[in-house]
Amino acid sequence: MNSKSGNVYPIAPGVGVGVITIKDEKVLLVKRGAEPGKELWAIPGGTLKLGETMQECAAREILEETGITIKVRDCIYVFDFIERDSKRKIKYHYVIVDFSADYVAGEPRGADDALDAGWFSRKDLRELPVAINTINALKSAGFLK
Repeated sequence: MNSKSGNVYPIAPGVGVGVITIKDEKVLLVKRGAEPGKELWAIPGGTLKLGETMQECAAREILEETGITIKVRDCIYVFDFIERDSKRKIKYHYVIVDFSADYVAGEPRGADDALDAGWFSRKDLRELPVAINTINALKSAGFLK
């Protein structure tokens, strides 16, 4: 999600797909390498491509960003992400759809537009710079209270 792909100052909202994958009481997160939220830890995901289902996007993005293979499950959280610049012009606008998923295989590594990836416990999250939308989604999913 960067300016090269035309997502900055859009003419219409985009659709973002994220995946909450929990394994051994730890959640899979990525350190974002691009705006919005650059360098914050967040739920991995990306932008839906034309002709792709949200579930296909979820599996593709997680594999591309983290090297993890998943089985996509249910839609568990939906939210609007709208960020304005100093002149109040809309800089980013996404409708984000987060799915739950089962871990299948792989070891996390940052790739594509993710600087890093890893499994994090509830306690770990207290020490990380985490996007507020990630905290809200993890509360909705029951991972955080």
